[in-house]
Amino acid sequence: MSPGEVWDAFREQDGWGQLWLHVRMSLAALGLATVTGLVLGVICAKIGRVASFLVVSVSNLGRTVPTFALIALILALTSLGFWPAALGLFALGVPPILINAYTGVREVDPGAVEASRGMGFTPLQVLTRVELPMALPLVFAGVRTSAVQIIATAALAGLVGAGGLGVILSSGLSNSQEDVILAGAIPVTLLAILAELLFGAAERLVTPRGLRLGRGPTTR
Repeated sequence: MSPGEVWDAFREQDGWGQLWLHVRMSLAALGLATVTGLVLGVICAKIGRVASFLVVSVSNLGRTVPTFALIALILALTSLGFWPAALGLFALGVPPILINAYTGVREVDPGAVEASRGMGFTPLQVLTRVELPMALPLVFAGVRTSAVQIIATAALAGLVGAGGLGVILSSGLSNSQEDVILAGAIPVTLLAILAELLFGAAERLVTPRGLRLGRGPTTR
């Protein structure tokens, strides 16, 4: 199987159009999941210990329910299309961001919080100027995990008629065409790797230098 054959199959299967649809679907799902997970995570962190049960339950539910089944159910109850598939991917993307946002806010140094209150900060200022900035590295780690999962799983949306690179994969599998299968699988893999690298870099940028040093390998 030569790269030229895979490239020809990619173009013949409307690869660029399906790639752009895959990216838009993933970005829409990730954007909704980020906002929802961050807001719910902060609220749960502020409510107290009882909210940890909710966070753990939602996270476990997200790992238990098969995403393909969820997407298929949403499409069955609504219709084939972009947003029904994006909602299924959104449900997959919320748990990692939710649990990381919750953990990040809960584990902020109490001394820093007390110091900010002593300086006269209001609760909202404490949240926006102290707690959220210190929790950002962990939040970005959750977004990175969510992004990779969403991009990889978005290929399943093509199997239920929602479009994206999964359409190419489905076509290749149905006709036992290896070049077509690779034409769909390779872009999905590259997108997932790109998301991992981009959000990994963003996570490092928002992590204070002292914490980056603290996470580095230890030397004897």
